[in-house]
Amino acid sequence: MTLEEIVACDNAAQKMQTVSAAVEELLVAAQRLDRLTVGVYESAKLMNVDPDSVVLCLLAIDEEEEDDIALQIHFTLIQSFCCDNDIDIVRVSGMQRLAQLLDEPAETQDPEEPRDLHCLLVTNPHTDAWKSQGLVEVASYCQESRGNNQWVPYISLQER
Repeated sequence: MTLEEIVACDNAAQKMQTVSAAVEELLVAAQRLDRLTVGVYESAKLMNVDPDSVVLCLLAIDEEEEDDIALQIHFTLIQSFCCDNDIDIVRVSGMQRLAQLLDEPAETQDPEEPRDLHCLLVTNPHTDAWKSQGLVEVASYCQESRGNNQWVPYISLQER
């Protein structure tokens, strides 16, 4: 490996950590401000009614769920809709960290069905110009990824 390749790998890893932290910050802020829609079905309903208010779509899945054909079909349809409506999309792994960020109860504590965290939409109503540094960072990462022909960038949320 050349020095340039080593530096490029270090820069990519650092960028990934920065974007991951920005996503976490953004999700917490969006939930606090009631600008977060959670769940595949709920997200589809919102995108049908008001797609212009959606600024970011997070599709979350862990490795053990990769073989879920129904979930993959939902993701394909959501990704297509987001691309048609110029909505930034990010694939995310780390469902447990996602649940922690959104204050979801642990599965062992709650016998009810846990909330569907596979699709999360961040909204920004037209009546309010909400500016979040996390949103700016994630949007920049999405734009940079599209420039590298990676239309749906991937990040991993690390457990803490």
